[in-house]
Amino acid sequence: MPVLKTATAERLVAIRGEIADACEDAGRDRGAVTLVAISKTFGETDILPVLEAGQRVFGENRVQEAQGKWPVLREEYPGIELHLVGPLQSNKAKEAVALFDVIHTVDRAKIAGALADEMKKQNRKPRLLVQVNTGAEPQKAGVLPEDTDRFLKECREKFGLNIEGLMCIPPVNEGPSAHFALTQKIAKRNGLALLSMGMSADFAIAIKFGATHVRIGSAIFGERD
Repeated sequence: MPVLKTATAERLVAIRGEIADACEDAGRDRGAVTLVAISKTFGETDILPVLEAGQRVFGENRVQEAQGKWPVLREEYPGIELHLVGPLQSNKAKEAVALFDVIHTVDRAKIAGALADEMKKQNRKPRLLVQVNTGAEPQKAGVLPEDTDRFLKECREKFGLNIEGLMCIPPVNEGPSAHFALTQKIAKRNGLALLSMGMSADFAIAIKFGATHVRIGSAIFGERD
């Protein structure tokens, strides 16, 4: 049964327009920026209007939560691309490789090794990004900026991983521009094409600094409980 247009779908349309405007302001092609709709904590009732509106790229924080809702939705809506944007534990690498098409949060050797093993076993290769902790926040996952070059080399040479980009989450109490600029600089010198930067409050700034993927949740789905 078709899902009637809702406020959620209307917000999605508005965000698409804002992304287009930000791309124009930055002198970039709209097609260079992928909207990842962050559906963590939201159920099928909230997600269906967004799917009906044509969105096919979604992000989840937890492997187990994603396992509970996306296999069925994928059967009903072909072409869904699922991104893991939350921290990954090594004991969930098997499930993550099986379920996700893109993993944004490679951040330590143990995870890199577990992913490499599972990708070989499953003959499946999700696209991989390294998370950079640009603010050196102790409570936050990610490689420190000064360690990122070394870690990227380790991922490539020791584990045989094709790392395609970087992801960052700037500190909430700081302006994001410096963090986006730093992430862009590290990516450029390492020949990485993908930049996962920017969320509901700052995606336009991230686009200015070269973001290829913007992760937007509350501006589409509403505030979480």
